[in-house]
Amino acid sequence: MGADRAWNPHVTVAAVVERDGRFLLVEEETTEGLRFNQPAGHLEEGESLVAACVRETLEETAHEFTPTALVGVYHWRKPGSDLTYVRFAFAGEIGREHPGRTLDEGILRASWLDEAELAAARGRFRSPLVQACIDDYRAGKRYPLELIRHFEER
Repeated sequence: MGADRAWNPHVTVAAVVERDGRFLLVEEETTEGLRFNQPAGHLEEGESLVAACVRETLEETAHEFTPTALVGVYHWRKPGSDLTYVRFAFAGEIGREHPGRTLDEGILRASWLDEAELAAARGRFRSPLVQACIDDYRAGKRYPLELIRHFEER
């Protein structure tokens, strides 16, 4: 990387939601074709990480989401590119659905995948972060939300 170019990692959030042995994933259009991902997206200016995860989950699944714990923080550079991601993954509870709500552009649908469906979809995960988040969640990794401190502009 040249000294004249600024490095700008992408800060993202993801919701890791499990219900009755099934995980909530979204199927989305990407430059590599249709891929599966957790409900996830970029942190917006002035937004807290928790608020970003609530917003992204609603935008991509039409469901409310209440984060209860931090599953992990993931740092990944996409092979063959200059893209680096720092993902904050949150466990939580899915809430009320908003029927008829239009999902974000590129999101085809939200789906609950069981163990066999996850195994079959693994080759179409958007990144290795999807599996890492599921593995960490299954391993019981949960950190208090108080670990993250958001300071408002004054």
